[in-house]
This record gives sequence, C-alpha cells and structure tokens, in this order.
Amino acid sequence: MKLGIYLNSQHPYDRDPARCWAETLEQVRLIRKLGFDSLWGGEHHITPGFHYFPLMSMMQRLAAETEGTMNLGTNIVLLPLHNPVEMAEIGAFLDVISGGKFMLGVGLGYRPEEFQAFGVNIKQRVSRMAEGVEIIRRLWSETNVTHKGRYWQFENATIGPPPLQKPRPPILIAAQVEESLKRAAQIADGWCAVSSTTLEETVKDSEIYKKARADAGLPPAEHIVRLYEVACAPDEETALRRAAPFVLEKYAAYTSWGLLGVNLNKSDAPEAQLKKLAANRFGIGSPAHVTEALMAQHRLGINHLTMRVSWPGMKQDDILAGIELLGREVLPEVRRRVEAGG
Repeated sequence: MKLGIYLNSQHPYDRDPARCWAETLEQVRLIRKLGFDSLWGGEHHITPGFHYFPLMSMMQRLAAETEGTMNLGTNIVLLPLHNPVEMAEIGAFLDVISGGKFMLGVGLGYRPEEFQAFGVNIKQRVSRMAEGVEIIRRLWSETNVTHKGRYWQFENATIGPPPLQKPRPPILIAAQVEESLKRAAQIADGWCAVSSTTLEETVKDSEIYKKARADAGLPPAEHIVRLYEVACAPDEETALRRAAPFVLEKYAAYTSWGLLGVNLNKSDAPEAQLKKLAANRFGIGSPAHVTEALMAQHRLGINHLTMRVSWPGMKQDDILAGIELLGREVLPEVRRRVEAGG
C-alpha cells in the first residue's frame, strides 16, 4: 500500500494566497524529505468565503518539487467541466515533467454553481465524463485519432508531447453510489473511494466495484485509491483539538453541497463531534491509532491512500507537526507491517 498526502489548496478568503502557497511548498518539501509515495490535489470553483488554487497549474509547479521520486495525482479533476483534449495535453505534459509518475483521477462534480459558471448542463455530466475518459485514453495511447461524439468531434488528432508511461498514465474515477461504481469499473483503470464512507460502507462499495470489473471481463484494478482524513498527534486529545474546527467546517460544507452519508450534531463540543464523525471512518489520534486505521484500509484492499492532513484555516505549525509524526513513526511502521503480510 502506497501512502501519499493530499494537499489542501482551499483557504479562507482573507488569508494571503502568497503566504498560503509558501506554506504549501514548505509542506511538500517535508513530505518529500520524509519519503511519502505521492502528492495529490483536488478541484473546486466558486467557493464562497474561500480561494482555491487551480489544480492543474498547481500540479505543474509541484512536479518540480517531487524530483521524480513521488507520484503526482489528481483527486479529482471535475472532468465534465473541461475540454478532454486540453486535459489530455496537460496530463501528458505532467507525466513528462514528473518522470512518468502522473495519475489522473476524475469525477462527475455535484455543485450546480460550478456547472453554471462553466456553461455546462449538469444533467449532461455523466455522458460528458464518459466521453471525456474515452478521448483522453485514446489521445494518450494512439496517434491520428478521429472522434465523432456527442460533445466533441475531431479528425486525425495527435497530441504532443505524449506521456512517458506506456501504454499511458492510469485513469481513475471517483465513485460512491452503485451506478457510478459500476461505470468506474467498466471504463477506467482504477477507483477513487471517497473520504466520507465508514469501513463497512467502503467494503460494500468495493464489492460492487470488483464484481462490476469481473462481470465486464476485466482484470482486478491495479489502482484502488482512497482519500482519507488523517490527524496524527502525540495523543488523541491533541489530534482532536487541532483538527476538529477545520474538519467539521469542511464536512459542514460537504453537507450543504449534498454529500451523502455525513451527519453532524452541532450541540456537541467540536472535539466530541469529530470523534463521533471519525469513528470507523477516519484516522485521528496517536501514531499507534493512526497506524491501525491505515492497516484497516489496507485490509479492505485499498492500495494507495491519499491522506488529507490539513483543512482550510489550519495552522501551519500543526500541519507540519502532523506530517512529521506521520513520516517518522507511522509511515515506516505501516510499510513494515504491509511487507510482513499485515
């Protein structure tokens, strides 16, 4: 199981973006120094009260920081909002400058504001994503591609430079409900599991996904990735105190956007709210507790965790302390146990 870090690129609007970016680079350099396997970022637009670093631009800049030692992944690109030809070109270039280590995770998106801002009918998001995945796959592995689809048409197209990975970088699809899990199994190389599901819900989703692969005559997916909330501190009390205000605000926003499966009882103290939310769902606590939580994900069949260790508004000192503890105590222990058969 690979262990990567998901970088928070969403910040309160009154925070200086230049300082936020400098802090991001400081985090990335520590992540690289500690030997994590990958860096990940996500995408949203028009987020009231926050600014959000553009995903693909951020990835291009971060490629220079990885020195070819870490995978770069998107979790996720909201593919229906984008032209897949341009996304294929940018993704191929990212693969080149990262030394052949790019992974493209895509998803449908669910916020009407984003679709309205991009001039895309939200009712077309499923068909747009399916067609977009097909176009990217072909442009990454073929030359002189002709495509006559519902949304895009072109003839004899060849992108350059092509990606380094052969036959191409992996394409992963984020999915949570049964229909989308089956679609992801059939048209992509891997699955991005969401952060909000419990262990039991993730098992159920995984079974649906694997069965759909088998029913389609496809081999088991090589890439089973999960966005996973992690707050690591010397003890559970400290971890909850550091993370609670920021994780809860993030999940309150998710709830307002229509995310499934999350309920918050605001009558409880923040630490108590987070403890209930995290139970059987996140890895929050001491290094020993987080290690056990990560191993539980491994036993589910997750083979690449993209751990979100910071949330909008969190203090840089707390973020760095959490990364340091993960890298020094959790990362080597998880690797040892995975290699030993977990």
